Amino acid sequence: MEQPAERVTERAFERPLERTVLCKGRRFDFERVVYAAPGGERIEREVVRHPGAVVVVPLLDDGRIVLIRNRRYAVGTTLWELPAGTLEAGEEPARCAARELTEETGFRARTVDPLGSFYTTPGLTDELMHAYCARGLTEVGQALEPGEEIEVHPVPRADAIRMLDDGDLIDAKSMLALLIAQRRGFLDGDAP
Repeated sequence: MEQPAERVTERAFERPLERTVLCKGRRFDFERVVYAAPGGERIEREVVRHPGAVVVVPLLDDGRIVLIRNRRYAVGTTLWELPAGTLEAGEEPARCAARELTEETGFRARTVDPLGSFYTTPGLTDELMHAYCARGLTEVGQALEPGEEIEVHPVPRADAIRMLDDGDLIDAKSMLALLIAQRRGFLDGDAP
């Protein structure tokens, strides 16, 4: 019988030798960070500093998943996604998940269950995203922020998974959150 792969443990870096804020943004900062490599060589990286974020898998009582169509200027197109958003200063991730769900989809959840957390793009940013599954949804109306262009589209669970396979759903946070929810049984008929 094959042995399970060894789990790689995280190795924390020493404090950076230098940190320079290159651009201070409204939500994110862009820094140049200098570290000493194990051999003493200076390693310089540019990093986007991010306060963290959430992504939500909203499940309607009839079994559909609430997806959104979100206009994304960074990639120049409208994407299929799950609702998501950035943590406000001092905000707990579960509270942020409930807030973003209502703002973007117009649904309030009775329960918001944690699915796990992951780094979105560790080669570029320190953004840690927290995934949740929202159930017991009640429609209360969207509360979009200025400039947001979001359409709400409840889709059958099987269609949402098929969108992954067909390449229609290509937003990484949404893809991963759906797959985690599926593996944890939230997308089964008798979800936990």
